[in-house]
Amino acid sequence: MYNSFKKPFLGMPAPLGYVPGLGRGATGFTTRSDIGPARDANDPVDDRHAPPGKRTVGDQMKKNQDDDDEDLNDTNYDEFNGYAGSLFSSGPYEKDDEEADAIYAALDKRMDERRKERRELREKEEIEKYRMERPKIQQQFSDLKRKLAEVSEEEWLSIPEVGDARNKRQRNPRYEKLTPVPDSFFSKHLQSGENHTSVDPLQGSCLNLGGLNTPYPGSMTPGLMTPGTGELDMRKIGQARNTLMDMRLSQVSDSVSGQTVVDPKGYLTDLNSMIPTYGGDISDIKKARLLLKSVRETNPHHPPAWIASARLEEVTGKLQVARNLIMKGTEMCPKSEDVWLEAARLQPGDTAKAVVAQAVRHLPQSVRIYIRAAELETDVRAKKRVLRKALENVSKSVRLWKTAVELEEPEDARIMLSRAVECCPTSVELWLALARLETYENARRVLNKARENIPTDRHIWITAAKLEEANGNTQMVEKIIDRAITSLRANGVEINREQWIQDAEECDKASSVATCQAVIRAVIGIGIEEEDRKHTWMEDAESCVAHGALECARAIYAHALQVFPSKKSVWLRAAYFEKNHGTRESLEALLQRAVAHCPKAEVLWLMGAKSKWLAEDVPAARSILALAFQANPNSEEIWLAAVKLESENNEYERARRLLAKARSSAPTARVFMKSVKLEWVLGNIEAAQELCTEALKHYEDFPKLWMMRGQIEEQCENMDKAREAYNQGLKKCPHSVPLWLLLSHLEERVGQLTRARAILEKARLKNPQTAELWLESVRLEYRAGLKNIANTLMAKALQECPNSGILWAEAVFLEARPQRKTKSVDALKKCEHDPHVLLAVAKLFWSERKITKSREWFLRTVKIEPDLGDAWAFFYKFELQHGTEEQQEEVRKRCENAEPRHGELWCAESKHVLNWQKKTGEILAQVASKIKNTF
Repeated sequence: MYNSFKKPFLGMPAPLGYVPGLGRGATGFTTRSDIGPARDANDPVDDRHAPPGKRTVGDQMKKNQDDDDEDLNDTNYDEFNGYAGSLFSSGPYEKDDEEADAIYAALDKRMDERRKERRELREKEEIEKYRMERPKIQQQFSDLKRKLAEVSEEEWLSIPEVGDARNKRQRNPRYEKLTPVPDSFFSKHLQSGENHTSVDPLQGSCLNLGGLNTPYPGSMTPGLMTPGTGELDMRKIGQARNTLMDMRLSQVSDSVSGQTVVDPKGYLTDLNSMIPTYGGDISDIKKARLLLKSVRETNPHHPPAWIASARLEEVTGKLQVARNLIMKGTEMCPKSEDVWLEAARLQPGDTAKAVVAQAVRHLPQSVRIYIRAAELETDVRAKKRVLRKALENVSKSVRLWKTAVELEEPEDARIMLSRAVECCPTSVELWLALARLETYENARRVLNKARENIPTDRHIWITAAKLEEANGNTQMVEKIIDRAITSLRANGVEINREQWIQDAEECDKASSVATCQAVIRAVIGIGIEEEDRKHTWMEDAESCVAHGALECARAIYAHALQVFPSKKSVWLRAAYFEKNHGTRESLEALLQRAVAHCPKAEVLWLMGAKSKWLAEDVPAARSILALAFQANPNSEEIWLAAVKLESENNEYERARRLLAKARSSAPTARVFMKSVKLEWVLGNIEAAQELCTEALKHYEDFPKLWMMRGQIEEQCENMDKAREAYNQGLKKCPHSVPLWLLLSHLEERVGQLTRARAILEKARLKNPQTAELWLESVRLEYRAGLKNIANTLMAKALQECPNSGILWAEAVFLEARPQRKTKSVDALKKCEHDPHVLLAVAKLFWSERKITKSREWFLRTVKIEPDLGDAWAFFYKFELQHGTEEQQEEVRKRCENAEPRHGELWCAESKHVLNWQKKTGEILAQVASKIKNTF
């Protein structure tokens, strides 16, 4: 009764903000129990670990007061930021302060957004770096976590629980251990009928006893009793147990899942057959298989689906499945040629023949199936039989006729082709094949019939022309080609110039020269604008040379010379062609015609004279030069060629007289130079000096004259006069690099290294970015033994001349051996096609004994710059050491044909006064002999 009248709010907590008696005018008050007891200033604070200065209530109160007061000390003031705290924190916070704070906050937010991307990127990098240095424990054990996927359920359950070792026995009770009891134990107790709770150790001696009597014979199973005695037969029990175990083991061994019987001979073969040939993802195969199955079910008469399905299974190693699929495809798509061919491909030999036979029944007109059937046959007779059967069904197939004819002997082939052209009268190949097998008269008839049946094919006309040429009727060739052009145009065939030129090249390769030239003459001018003729014809000729069709090129040049008889450039091109690919007689005949049409072309006269001179026909060469003088009376080139001809043939007085005439009629700097050189090499030093002085009066700005004057003085050991000659020459020719180098060499020879160094520095100032001067400066320091200075100079040189091949080539061998390969790579990057760099790489491989690579780079060098004599000399030296006699001879011949004129080592020998009459081969051997393998 009491509980039912109890107020619902009694005992419940008061609502938030409730003040007792407020409704009747009472006011709220606070007591000590609300705020806690009063505390003394010396009372300790509740925090037991408070730092010194904060351990009492007084210290805490003092600190709070200090925080409220502003610190206006000078130490808290900064010039840029002002006071550390807010100066006006104690003042009133008004609306304008709020507005200002909002503006500043917006500015801060804006600035923060501008830097946000960079800051976040930086923070991300810092976090990644930190994580790399100090990875989480989770990351450290991630590889172990991944391995947990391989843990089996039994292994997982066998992991011990983490915990203390208390009450271990109660938590993990041991399972009861059961020990098997020997049979003797049961037999003993069956006899005695007593109850024992322990085993006597001596009971083991009863194991060998036979049958034992039992007190309860009726209670045992009859099958285990010895007949008539009622004894237990222990031997039978053991046999039964062994039989049961054998049955279980044999069952396990014969089951598929637990197969243990292994055939040792076929084991590896079985393993190989199980390896799939496809290396892709298994899931992709499953997807493809599913898609193709869907296609086959949706449209079972779609042949590509069956072919794709079979090929998928073949790729994945399931060949039998592929065969089954494709055979199902032949049932669903019996009229598909591709399906039958795929089935024949997948099936083994005899089965494939059966498949093809089935295909022929469904598709008796399929050429590809007949061809496949012939390919499956191994015997030639069987192949012929298949193809003849095919031709009975498909007599219009050119492919079948060609395949059948290829298997026949010539006579049988001719008979078959005569039948083939009747069945396929529009096949050009069959007509031409028949014409080749026929006699001359029959071949003409065959080709005439072919032209009647196929009036639009050019090959028949060209074959007819070749036939006439082969039988000696060359006058008919031109007529046939002209009639061919007319006839084809009449039948609406467009004459394609490029195709006809290709046909001409094929005629050239087949040695049908007259046909080739007739075709070129007939089509060379078709479809070309008049102003483009010369340019186009020259390109055509070069193209023919590149393709090895020399007669075509000769015919093009001949036609061009007929159209442009006065063009020197065409005559020159034709002359160079004959020089490189023709005979000496053809070259001389061409040059005679050339000088007749272009008498003012000095180079043509000189080529003719040189050809005669090389053939050791000096009078003919003189007569050519005499005619050249009449056509070009004051030509410097012809004068000098005449002088060279006489001097090379030891007619020195004639050469002197010619030079004297030349100085009077055509006084040029080169004529004077050759005059000085002739006297110098003949040993007439005084005459050479006089001529040099006279020449310098007329041509003081010709640097070669100053060089010769200084070299003559050097030869006479007049070093001061030589130095004076070089200095005078440099005043007149300050940009002549060879003059600077000669002066530097002179100072080095007399031991004035400092003066030589100063000369080269002055030369570099006068001629900036000159690689030869930088190279000589580097070599000067290297020869003086100052390798560090040489390396420093080389670095400066490469900065000023970064694309100079001679500098990079020198830089490679300035490096120590381990760094040379790296330097050579840098050199090739900067100067990929520079012959000096290529030569340096070849020498580098040579120094490393990489003979094959070195030879390749030498060949590349002389191909890219055949005028570099140094490359030929190094190449020849290399072959002398590592090549055969044939290779040495080949290099020597190629060098003689190239006639190199440049190269530091080459010019030092070829321009020496003692070697002035030596041939290219002799100079090559001399330069090679002076090369030392010190690189």
